[in-house]
Amino acid sequence: MLQIGALKLKNRLIMAPMAGITNPPFRLIAKRLGAGLVVTEMVSAVGLSRGHEKTVRYLNGFPEEKPLSVQIFGADPQIMAMAAEIVVQKGADLVDINMGCPARKVVKNGSGGALLRNPTAVRDMVMAVRKACTVPLTVKIRAGWSPDDANFLEIAGIIEDCGADAVTIHPRFVKQGFSGQADWRIIREVKRNLSIPVIGNGDVFKPELALQMREETGCDGVMVGRGAMGNPWIFRQILDLEKGLEARPPDLSERKTVILEHFALLSRVIGENRASKMMRGLLLGYTKGLPHSSSFRGSFTGINDFNTMISALDNYFGTLSRDRGLRVDSERERPGVGEL
Repeated sequence: MLQIGALKLKNRLIMAPMAGITNPPFRLIAKRLGAGLVVTEMVSAVGLSRGHEKTVRYLNGFPEEKPLSVQIFGADPQIMAMAAEIVVQKGADLVDINMGCPARKVVKNGSGGALLRNPTAVRDMVMAVRKACTVPLTVKIRAGWSPDDANFLEIAGIIEDCGADAVTIHPRFVKQGFSGQADWRIIREVKRNLSIPVIGNGDVFKPELALQMREETGCDGVMVGRGAMGNPWIFRQILDLEKGLEARPPDLSERKTVILEHFALLSRVIGENRASKMMRGLLLGYTKGLPHSSSFRGSFTGINDFNTMISALDNYFGTLSRDRGLRVDSERERPGVGEL
């Protein structure tokens, strides 16, 4: 169990916020497969403060996702404080401040990772949001702006001093983006210097790496990002390893069922046509490493509704099951949320 402020999570695993990925359908799937906490996509504080419909829509979700963390970003402390009040009113169980995003359009406005270049701005930001936020508050940071400005201990100390309930550290520098390798020694240093929970993030692409991260760094929780794309089963596998069990990969039937459920949930949220287009990209992850996946991908462009999705999956998984002497039942009914 992991406790962040007054919030008690059922385990130490957190689904990282990822733009275009951690929408309500994916969060719900990750939660059902073992994530103790899921986080929204990064939400603009300015958009929330102005009541932009598209921005406010990021706060929508399924009741089964809870507890839910909402990650906000911005450069103005008072607008961030206002955004925190809004997301709490909308039902957020936890508020997370993004201070690590390396995207150019984010940092050019002084948000995300750009804040790490200005410790005073970090202090002002956390103090303002902490004062306005009535639920647990966390902050996600990186190691610093660049190797020449590796100020992660200073920043983490400021965050703790200003009343945040936990810190998540991705041990890459902002200028690195996602290149190179995450330096877990930085997570260990942060953990050694803070008394609040420290959540490690970065390069957990296999379930055994979550256990390795905790062993090497002593971190209180593990945040999984890209390692869960196309493989939400990683959370269940990590929990199995923690129990001393074998990490169970999904069989063909379960893999197919989750793909269909993901599509059904997306259709419910954004409509069948848009869901079809989004699933074309998601299928790359869901079928990565499977036999004949390259030939199956040729049929992605023809997927434009539930029936064509069914047909493509039936053909592909039928081929896989024949190769393995297995039977994968056809899923002709649209699965509902309760069947996930």
